Amino acid sequence: MKATTERLDTVDVARLQSVLDGRWASIRNEVRGLVRSSPWLRSGSGLSTDAYRARVAEQARALSQTKGARLFFPKSSGGEGDIGGALTAFEMLALVDLSLLVKIGVQWGLFGGVIQNLGTPKHHERYLRHAMTMDLPGCFAMTETGHGSDVQSVRTTATYDPQRHQFVVHTPDDDARKDYIGNVAKDGRMAAVFAQLITMGKSRGVHVLLVPIRDEKGRPCPGVRIEDCGEKEGLNGVDNGRLWFDEVRVPRDALLDRYGTVAPDGTYSSPIENETKRFFTMLGTLIAGRISVSGAALSATKLAQTIAVRYGLGRRQFHAPGSDQEVILLDYLQHQRRLLPALATTYALHFAQESVVTTLYELSSQTAGAERERRTLEALAAALKVA
Repeated sequence: MKATTERLDTVDVARLQSVLDGRWASIRNEVRGLVRSSPWLRSGSGLSTDAYRARVAEQARALSQTKGARLFFPKSSGGEGDIGGALTAFEMLALVDLSLLVKIGVQWGLFGGVIQNLGTPKHHERYLRHAMTMDLPGCFAMTETGHGSDVQSVRTTATYDPQRHQFVVHTPDDDARKDYIGNVAKDGRMAAVFAQLITMGKSRGVHVLLVPIRDEKGRPCPGVRIEDCGEKEGLNGVDNGRLWFDEVRVPRDALLDRYGTVAPDGTYSSPIENETKRFFTMLGTLIAGRISVSGAALSATKLAQTIAVRYGLGRRQFHAPGSDQEVILLDYLQHQRRLLPALATTYALHFAQESVVTTLYELSSQTAGAERERRTLEALAAALKVA
């Protein structure tokens, strides 16, 4: 076997970056350029909670005027309809400030996403453009104090009144209050509320309704109680809060009715008869949120490992035998065993993330079919989120 003289201690950085940047390399480069050229895109560390929140809100409004916001939304609403590019840009912005990331994630990915995926054309026309530009700051009111992951058991109710063609949204007790909801404490004006839909005396399972929570002057709407979660151990640029509804009335078309609609007389109909299947189909359309969480966590991990590895390459400790020079930390096997397996895992997770984003992008262009592929993607996204 012929010996090779190729050096193994150098890396073609440009080639490596090209491989890592992948399909949406242009989006990654655009975000890098935006961050470098925008002094306002800096972390708010050291600020008071109120000042930090105000800074993040200002940053989010500025970002709403960029391509990054448009990527999340369909072309019919003035967007660009590129969910793969949107999730890639979102992942890159995690390197700036995680509070900002959560703020825009709630606004575009969750509030805008639930309207896009569970609403129908009337909702799209009325709300999506305003969600994209942040003219309508929104919230994603799913989690309750008593029910977080078990969404199917939330206890907020939305009872239809056929006499007035309205839903009555109600919080039966404190255990059913909406809790830790981003954008609620300060900025949100409308909430996408997950509630048990009741019509003609029968529960039809969890559905989502758009409920105004503040008026144009920022005052809570009648029947809505808002409480600030206050200062937290982290992410203090996000105004998390709690919501109670005291028989708040909203019109019949406030129901996001892609998978279940209520006629004026209260008759319920759905293209999916089985309630459990309908529920999981509805949740499945929100998969981009899961994928964005794993992307953000991955960016934070990359940043931490970059700091740790660079420190290990610069910091020296103790002299090597027969040498006057101290040894860099990363030359110690114990230090390598701590950092390098984690670094290798992060590379693997990077390519796994790129794979699920690509699959979601490709499936998003299919309006029907591919049910098996969608279920597989949901499983992979859930696993990657906790990896």
